[in-house]
Amino acid sequence: MKSYLIKNASLINEGEIIQTDVLIKDERIERIDSSISLKNATIIDAEGAYLMPGAIDDQVHFREPGLTQKGNIFTESRAAVAGGVTSFFEMPNTKPQATTQALLQDKYDIASKGSLANYSFFMGTTNNNYDEVMRTDGKHVCGIKIFMGSSTGNMLVDDPKILEHVFANSPLLIATHCEDEDTVVRNFNQYIAEYGDSLNATFHDKIRNEEACYLSSSMAVELAKKHNTRLHVLHISTAKETALFDIKPLEDKRITAEACIHHLWFSNEDYAEKGNWIKWNPAIKSVSDREGIWKALIEGRIDVIATDHAPHTIEEKEEPYSRAPSGGPLVQHSIQAMFDFYAQGKISLEMLVQKMCHNPAILFRVKDRGYVREGYYADLVLVKKKDYKVTKDNLLYKCGWSPFENHTFKYSIDKTFINGHLAFDNGKIIDFGNGKRIEFNTEF
Repeated sequence: MKSYLIKNASLINEGEIIQTDVLIKDERIERIDSSISLKNATIIDAEGAYLMPGAIDDQVHFREPGLTQKGNIFTESRAAVAGGVTSFFEMPNTKPQATTQALLQDKYDIASKGSLANYSFFMGTTNNNYDEVMRTDGKHVCGIKIFMGSSTGNMLVDDPKILEHVFANSPLLIATHCEDEDTVVRNFNQYIAEYGDSLNATFHDKIRNEEACYLSSSMAVELAKKHNTRLHVLHISTAKETALFDIKPLEDKRITAEACIHHLWFSNEDYAEKGNWIKWNPAIKSVSDREGIWKALIEGRIDVIATDHAPHTIEEKEEPYSRAPSGGPLVQHSIQAMFDFYAQGKISLEMLVQKMCHNPAILFRVKDRGYVREGYYADLVLVKKKDYKVTKDNLLYKCGWSPFENHTFKYSIDKTFINGHLAFDNGKIIDFGNGKRIEFNTEF
């Protein structure tokens, strides 16, 4: 492999921004110093650019196997790398669902042949696979996923005994999708009876409302406290839910939370214009909910920023509201979106990196990633202050659309390194298949 010497970078890392050089040798960061000289290294002058660790996205849906008309591990990991996301944790609601150790291994085998980014996959929980879940190896698997509310590829776990057993005995972190199913079904039936075919996306946050989210997330938190479970509640969508989570150092937490880009960016006022294109589960809700999520993110109740990247085809999204699936593609633009928020004064660059890079590594106990440190894997991103307009021509998602189309971001991803390999450079993917299976520390 080539050696790279990044000169004059403004490095955002571990709570500060410093001017430094970074030497990459083979797969790792060899040296970080204010002035490095080395013959036979490819020099990259990063003056005027920000250097940061690659983002670790702890919630994506790359749709392989079985749903590859929407996306696959190759296409979506390519989009991730173009967006500065160097590692991803993918969800089990594929086809077949990853609910046995053999089916889980099948996904790792696919990724080993085609993922440009580093990867891990959640083990899926159902009402009848408890023994399989308990066999999950925490050194090589990011966590266990429980859908405590139905969503795309319905994997609803609603058996109280199973939930109790899994929370009591899980060998590793549990990540939950929290929406109360009875509330959602009752609301949907009420609105469909009243509005019929005229039901549209402007009703989505009324159907999947605050009550549905809070009932489920508070139950998950109660179970975790009862059993001292490591619980991570995904995609918080209401201000009310944020009070469930503590403000204290992440290392001291057993119960954590995630905010997603779409819940930080959009509100229910955007449904009138964007309709099904911003239909997600849990739903995008009110402006006050969005601001409540921001408040919790900044004060430390919410620990991680992710995407819930979930592509569907254009044809599926153009179906009437009641048939159109929930979810959308975001992984190519998550860092750029957060840099826009930085430009607006909503978040510091140090906190942005904390929530997208450091905290996922801490929370999931990722080995040798998530920081710019000597000896760590060289998963790095260079970001430049340069306008970038999202168009269909520069989208790398297989589905071919984005809720950010025609938006101009204030910053661009200039370069992305994966395990010391320059994988994305000035708008172009350089090579494929350099991602590695992520390892996790099981002992501290």
